[in-house]
Amino acid sequence: MTQAPQRKRWQIVDGVLLLDKPGGMSSNDALQKARRLFSAAKAGHTGTLDPMATGLLPLCFGEATKFSNRLLDADKTYVATLRLGVRTTTGDAEGEPLETREVLCDEGAVRQACLRFLGEIEQVPPMYSALKHQGKALYEYARQGVEIERASRKVTIYALEVRRIALPEVEFLVRCSKGTYVRTLAEDIGEILGCGAHLTALRRTSIGSLDVASALTLEGIAGHEEAGRHALLASPDTLLAHLPAVTLAENEASRFLHGQTVRNPGEVSEVRVYGPDFIGLGERNLAGELRPVRLVVFNAPARTCQ
Repeated sequence: MTQAPQRKRWQIVDGVLLLDKPGGMSSNDALQKARRLFSAAKAGHTGTLDPMATGLLPLCFGEATKFSNRLLDADKTYVATLRLGVRTTTGDAEGEPLETREVLCDEGAVRQACLRFLGEIEQVPPMYSALKHQGKALYEYARQGVEIERASRKVTIYALEVRRIALPEVEFLVRCSKGTYVRTLAEDIGEILGCGAHLTALRRTSIGSLDVASALTLEGIAGHEEAGRHALLASPDTLLAHLPAVTLAENEASRFLHGQTVRNPGEVSEVRVYGPDFIGLGERNLAGELRPVRLVVFNAPARTCQ
């Protein structure tokens, strides 16, 4: 008699995985593969990367999911490659060619064109994006051949450094604000140069203070014994590293963990709260009071990023 396959046994796992996502995989597929490697009962991500893109994708398990939206507003850095002379349906190499034009510009013109995008710019989100229209993602309309009018929005390009020019290819590093589409940036550079362009490679190298140099690959994680994989995770407070830290005395920490406000004069802001381990996110007001915003309950001692 054939034995039924054993059901996956999920565990309570708390922490943040800095994943170096491979190309050709959706962010959700990467999340599910990582979740299985850690047998994590609860998991989520902090924002997505296009399937074509590689690089930093922070994943949250357990208590860390309470802070998963905290990186959405962070600045991001990418290394991208565009190809001049060809426009595609999606703005990247995954789309079908729409138009081919001769590339007549030189290196100097490319550098000058890129300089025009520094600072605050207007950008129209692409149709192939996850933005919603009447509850439906834009890419779903695009796949049906339906074009939805999109309003432009302001984004900021803090740095745009041309790293390599081998026409018709251009590699550049861009550090930008939330909501920036590098595909659209590549297309707009191509239009300025009069020949069109599309993105052929994209790698995210940082989000806020988090860097891909600290990230792990799925293969690297799988190479560790399952029992020791939890040590690869960072504490949930990694997602709040940009905030100031406050350490409470034992009695204050106990009150804070029970949802009570404690006295804590200082600058009005959100803060990471410790007692001495990380216990949650707090908010300090003008009266010098610190109130709980989001608390954590660990099943094991937390490692901190102080």
